[in-house]
Amino acid sequence: MDSAFSRTPEQEAAISGWNPPQIDTTKPHSARIYDYFLGGKTNFAPDREAAEQTLSAVPHARTAARANRAFLLRSVDHLARIGVRQFLDIGTGIPVEGRNTHDAAQNIAPESRVVYVDNDPIVLAHARALLTSHADGATTYIDADAHDPDAILAHPALTETLDPDQPLALLLLAILHFVPDEDRPTEILRRLTDRLPSGSHLVLSHLTGDFDPVTTGGGVAVYRKSGIPMQVRSRAEVEALVPQGWDLLEPGVELVSHWRREPGAELPDPAEIGCYGLLARKP
Repeated sequence: MDSAFSRTPEQEAAISGWNPPQIDTTKPHSARIYDYFLGGKTNFAPDREAAEQTLSAVPHARTAARANRAFLLRSVDHLARIGVRQFLDIGTGIPVEGRNTHDAAQNIAPESRVVYVDNDPIVLAHARALLTSHADGATTYIDADAHDPDAILAHPALTETLDPDQPLALLLLAILHFVPDEDRPTEILRRLTDRLPSGSHLVLSHLTGDFDPVTTGGGVAVYRKSGIPMQVRSRAEVEALVPQGWDLLEPGVELVSHWRREPGAELPDPAEIGCYGLLARKP
């Protein structure tokens, strides 16, 4: 069966007359490296080379990437079950068939509405795969950068899809470790969350070197050498990212593999994951 997830940008263009964005395939990109770790095929030789170099330094990088995706799905499932119906997913990454935010949300509540945000042209090229919403809900995609929160919040596609006066869940999965301190991640979060109404939630995941600093440092070095800024943070530093006045919910800052894990699930060695997750709520 033909699938929007398996079409190339060129095939999309042939089918619809749509012109795909220009994609620089000569440089690795974090979204395409992550896609490679997840077993996807939307990546190019420089992405695969950087990914393999990362795996040489961090042999469990694939395990961590898959645990992070599972955390995304569990957190969205949890939020949908407690009544959240609006989701803003920033740093979306390349679609994974059946394992995206709207899949998890609309599986519980078909009327859920999701806005995806990313700035990688290849994510934009495949964004149609993110728009396969249930008829009762809605999804849309915004091509924007997390470094410019005001542009995201003011984008007409956001206000056409989500009700800014109603609580929403802001998702920042595996994105803020690409925002070093000099880019002021806490300020970015403040600007993203200040205008959110009471009852909104924040889901965040972030790489850490707490469990294996030498191995993690090797992975960071590969990304930086590839031209991708990266800064891992400690548990305390990740907790400090939570906006002032927000409540950090149980179980607090926890490894993504351990956060609200499935009953009976086998827990990997923390050093194999090296990624924290958290859920916070605006009172």
